[in-house]
Amino acid sequence: MTDRTTIVGIDCAVDEKNIGVAVGKWSPGRLVLTSLPSQREMRPVVDFVCRVLSRSKRTLLALDAPLGWPEDLGKSLVNHRAGSPIAPAADLLFRRETDRFVRKRLCKQTLDVGADRIARTAHAALNLLETIRKRSGQEIPLAWNPSFKSSSAAIEVYPAGTLIAHRLLPASGYKRKDHHGVRRDILDRLKQKISFEVESSVAQHNADMLDAIVCVLAGGDFLSGEALPPRDMGRAEKEGWIWVRKPSCERR
Repeated sequence: MTDRTTIVGIDCAVDEKNIGVAVGKWSPGRLVLTSLPSQREMRPVVDFVCRVLSRSKRTLLALDAPLGWPEDLGKSLVNHRAGSPIAPAADLLFRRETDRFVRKRLCKQTLDVGADRIARTAHAALNLLETIRKRSGQEIPLAWNPSFKSSSAAIEVYPAGTLIAHRLLPASGYKRKDHHGVRRDILDRLKQKISFEVESSVAQHNADMLDAIVCVLAGGDFLSGEALPPRDMGRAEKEGWIWVRKPSCERR
């Protein structure tokens, strides 16, 4: 059985002031939110995460950002010249297999990492992860199953998808600054999934911190074996994979 694991949920962003971080503890059958640091407490983010890594025997980083690009996009651009057509359909060029999988299972379309501004967030997230590796001295490979053998590992998660899978996503959006009540309702429902050992009301006013908490929940789903794995592992290792559980309505 998988050992007790620290989960660091990171809502990634290009600008560090927009990064949200939450820390939880997972053990079989139990997920606890143990830290929700303020912007001042977690800056720089690299130092905060490295402190968590140094204090934990086993750590999972759950990052809300694409950690790879579409395989067909890379193949098509290698020899492409300006003015020439590109053969693959746009969905193959700009969306990964995991994006299509999430759309099919959750009826929620992720942003196109090959064509949207999310590409800059992906670039920043990969640089953040590499800096954490160098600063901590840990390899932090991507995890492909809950029983990863390294002392630390990372996965890609998608908070909106996790909220849908747990049937917690509200009918209206929750990201806007004035949607305090919507975020409060999500927090109240999250407390049915996670035991909160810290004050969380600050997340009512900060969507990045709320997403970081949901990243912890997604990490718990992964460690519990609830997240859906890729069918094509070779492609997933090239493009990345969003770890999200089966929607609750499909569970038997």
